[in-house]
Amino acid sequence: MAPRRKKIYEGKAKILYEGPEPGTLIQYFKDDSTEIPAHRKASIEGKGVLNNRLSEFFMQGLTNIGVPNHFIRRVNMREQLIRQVEIIPLEVIVRNFAAGNIAKRLGLEEGTPLPRPIVEYSYKSDDLGDPMVSEEYIVAFGWANQQDLDDIVALALRVNDFLSGVFYGVGIKLVDFKIEIGRIWDGDFMRLIVADEISPDCCRLWDVKTGEKLDRDAMRQQGAGPMADPYTEVARRLGVLPTNVGHGGKPTLIN
Repeated sequence: MAPRRKKIYEGKAKILYEGPEPGTLIQYFKDDSTEIPAHRKASIEGKGVLNNRLSEFFMQGLTNIGVPNHFIRRVNMREQLIRQVEIIPLEVIVRNFAAGNIAKRLGLEEGTPLPRPIVEYSYKSDDLGDPMVSEEYIVAFGWANQQDLDDIVALALRVNDFLSGVFYGVGIKLVDFKIEIGRIWDGDFMRLIVADEISPDCCRLWDVKTGEKLDRDAMRQQGAGPMADPYTEVARRLGVLPTNVGHGGKPTLIN
């Protein structure tokens, strides 16, 4: 194995290391869960492996339909080689059905189909709780200009079309999801690409027939149970389940 490189950044679910070549990074997927109550320090054995495989699957799919993204290749069970990008400090949220925040804000019943996919933004700040922001805020504070926002919406809706079709094909409803967008430079030329990850950590996924949650919300509800099992089910349906995750093929909670 190659020696461990310099750590660039560590978040709640991933670590970024210096890449083997200029303009690249190694993205390491942790087992830590962002959905466990703050008073419980816990990780889920195998979650990082699943999210690495799932994000690889979705990013490669986006590449195949011409949606630019940061993924280059998977390195091992927990790491992938990615392009280094300048992340725009926004979470781009696409909603197809009412759930979570929008259901509470507008008094909608969870699961209500929205008239069309709705794109929202939140400012990336753990300390502030990722507050929602409008396009006016984004342009005023210089996080992105109006042309950037038009391009971001176009990217987000293409991702939504792709993910919705893939999930529906295996009996899963894509309720909503969030992505991050980064800038990549080629001399003076800049383009926007999909970055970060695409996994059940950043999607709401419900079984089409039963409404069973197969995502981070299931983690909140299951308490100390087999919290990553929904992720395993998503990977199994998509045909990307690794053969050596956790014990007996099932991720387990570690307190």
